[in-house]
Amino acid sequence: MIKFNEIKIGDYVLGEYEGKKWEGEVVNLNGDEKQVCLATDVQEFWFETEDLYPLPVSDAALLKLNFVKEVQPDGSVKYKKGSFRMLIPKADDFSHMDIWYRDDKRINPNIQYVHQLQNHYLQMTKIHLTAEPIS
Repeated sequence: MIKFNEIKIGDYVLGEYEGKKWEGEVVNLNGDEKQVCLATDVQEFWFETEDLYPLPVSDAALLKLNFVKEVQPDGSVKYKKGSFRMLIPKADDFSHMDIWYRDDKRINPNIQYVHQLQNHYLQMTKIHLTAEPIS
């Protein structure tokens, strides 16, 4: 479950209905009812917050968000999207990460899920993190 106040329009999460889970992008919020509308590959669906689940930060998730991956000589891995950077100590170890954008550097912020990364990215860049490539 994800807390309603953590969710922003544009975030990527999982919604569950009758045992089936759909990955989708938050396209609308109903603050009165604490409901979230997800655009999935099928259609838009409204979900209660107790039926929403976070997507873990992973190599696959970052590549899907069009990050460029660079393996460093010391075994650490840097992910880049535009001027935004993320560094993890070794491949597939997202338990510690440093993120930075220009002069704003955050050492090991508590980021475990894609929507949390999207929220940090938005705070730092003033642009929402999407799967669209940066040219």
